Amino acid sequence: MRAPDSSFSYLVSLACHDLRTPLATVHGFARTLTRLADVQPPADRYLEMMAVASEQLGELLDELGLAARIEGGRWEPNLQPADTLELARAAAARLDDSVGAAGEGADALVDRETAERSLYALARAALRHGGLDRLELKVDRTELTFSPLPADAAPVVLGESMKDFGAAVAVRAVRALGGSVDVVGEALVVRLPDAPGT
Repeated sequence: MRAPDSSFSYLVSLACHDLRTPLATVHGFARTLTRLADVQPPADRYLEMMAVASEQLGELLDELGLAARIEGGRWEPNLQPADTLELARAAAARLDDSVGAAGEGADALVDRETAERSLYALARAALRHGGLDRLELKVDRTELTFSPLPADAAPVVLGESMKDFGAAVAVRAVRALGGSVDVVGEALVVRLPDAPGT
């Protein structure tokens, strides 16, 4: 019989799991209260802010849990073929009109949800830390290029300068999937593993 894991990464994973229940309660009640007809301003706005913030906390917990599983060697990704152009467009859609995604996609072997979330986090970090209004995401089969990427933003987006949690987790996730994340000139280049037979 295997002894229980007492590592720090396991402790973080356990905390993320346990925090989900009270967070789901807060989120659920905030959403329920926003639908009540007799909620008056400014309470309606506060309830909406609570619902959005609890959703953001849930996403942060998901990222922290993923990072802990990767660091602890316990991540078991749900690998399946996913079209890279579809992943890029889904990630770009989460950032409104600030990211354009175009090119020729191909099937990569990835955990679809993690790959999409990672592309979104990298694009968001490039926009935020690069001081950009617009970012282009060019897809060339399983290679995705984000440009422009100002030189001073590169260490943050690569997770080398720990100023953006989402980007740091995204880089770890892409690498754990067997891909790579590098800066080439004034661009961030993400390579995802090819699906068999492509």
